[in-house]
Amino acid sequence: MADAGWDVERMERERIARFDQLKTDPRFFLDSMLPGHERLNYNVIGAGVSENPDAKPAIEYAEDFNLTYMKAAPGKGPSLHSHDHIEVFIAMTGRWSVTWGEAGEHEIFLEPFDVISVPIGEMRAIRNAGDSDAWHLTILGGTKPSRVEWHDNVIQRAQEAGFVLDEDGNIQEV
Repeated sequence: MADAGWDVERMERERIARFDQLKTDPRFFLDSMLPGHERLNYNVIGAGVSENPDAKPAIEYAEDFNLTYMKAAPGKGPSLHSHDHIEVFIAMTGRWSVTWGEAGEHEIFLEPFDVISVPIGEMRAIRNAGDSDAWHLTILGGTKPSRVEWHDNVIQRAQEAGFVLDEDGNIQEV
């Protein structure tokens, strides 16, 4: 039975994400502070896999999926990582390189509205391969997806830059 209490005001407050009101923090992920991986992530539906507990979603309620926008400058984007849940990338603007494999040895390019569903456990990275800022959308499977599993060299580079993850998987400066 449907909840009869969904008037316009409640829908606005709990289930609508207005793009111009989305918030971000450049310290969203461990690799976000590393050269070449700076970007802006916006939690739209659900908390996703952010490593910053202050990165609150616009729509908190997430059942079976989470949705995040990302904006990156040319040549920038997330470094090699994996998840134990489904991750889908959708290019919204620009051209995106998606690499995968233990060392990112495989590569394809996504044009606007192209979609890739990366297999569970596969190391993957994505970067803006265009010549201007671009947007992409990520859909994460699961109501509360697991944390990011970073490639060993990402963890090492982050430690050298003064950042680690605490036991809860949140970014800490050392």
